[in-house]
Amino acid sequence: MKILANDGISAKGKTILQEAGFDVVTVKVANEQLDTYINENEIDILLVRGATQVDKKIIDSCPGLQLIGRAGVGMDNIAADHATLKGIKVINTPAASSASVAELVFAHLFSGARFLHDANRNMPLEGDSRFNQLKKAYASGMELRGKTLGIIGFGRIGQAVANIAIGIGMKVIFTDHRITSKQLTLEIFDGQRIMVTLTASSFSEVLESSDFITLHVPAQKGYLIGKKEFAEMKDGVGIINAARGGILDEVALIDAMESGKVAFAGLDVYESEPKPEIRILMHPNISLTPHIGAATKEAQDRIGLELAHQIISLLK
Repeated sequence: MKILANDGISAKGKTILQEAGFDVVTVKVANEQLDTYINENEIDILLVRGATQVDKKIIDSCPGLQLIGRAGVGMDNIAADHATLKGIKVINTPAASSASVAELVFAHLFSGARFLHDANRNMPLEGDSRFNQLKKAYASGMELRGKTLGIIGFGRIGQAVANIAIGIGMKVIFTDHRITSKQLTLEIFDGQRIMVTLTASSFSEVLESSDFITLHVPAQKGYLIGKKEFAEMKDGVGIINAARGGILDEVALIDAMESGKVAFAGLDVYESEPKPEIRILMHPNISLTPHIGAATKEAQDRIGLELAHQIISLLK
């Protein structure tokens, strides 16, 4: 059977699939040419990340497809229900990237709390001429220890974020429309483990009580956080979105930062991705990354291995 990994696959995942007898092709095919390539090359399995859009047209045009795999968590770039109706199996890798996304959340949190994102912009330009002024400007940072982190969406990634937060001494509250309580296992050195049980709070309680808020929900219609929700938050709150662009109203975010309601934001995803708005890119109080939540070597290895094992299990 032939696999097209259109957005790539880790070397470990590719090796396992090849050893199991699959022919793995890793060329990058443009979206508008994808159905033609799949049919002409008799592709049985299509693997994608977030860059490739697998819509109904591609699915209808490729009757030979047996499986579509998403190297990641979100499935919003795949017409998954339509594929299933057509008898095509659809899989993803929900567990593989949780740790990587969670660590990026804290990279943004530490960056915003200590002005690292702005200092890294200004020090190369003015560090030799305005050192003392910059030192004064960045002298009112915050510690994360002892602060309350509100997590909106408590799936695998939200839980991974909670583990780190508890480990550094933060108070964690969460809200999730499906989960009312959760027992977490914190793994520390020498194989030791600590069990912690958290009980869900209401959405409003998380907004009102959190010093920092991080979003971990799938793509949805409309904004999860907009003008109304910002108004309910503490003054000086920090907010992180490493989930999906479009769940956070970026215009309302800018307004909230200009008013002082929001002290800083960390964004890995954007409403107008892959061309974020210039007001977002240039704002001094926003820590920015280009949608790299799962982009670590370790996560990509886990994703490749998880995809490979699922494919072998389903089709061999």
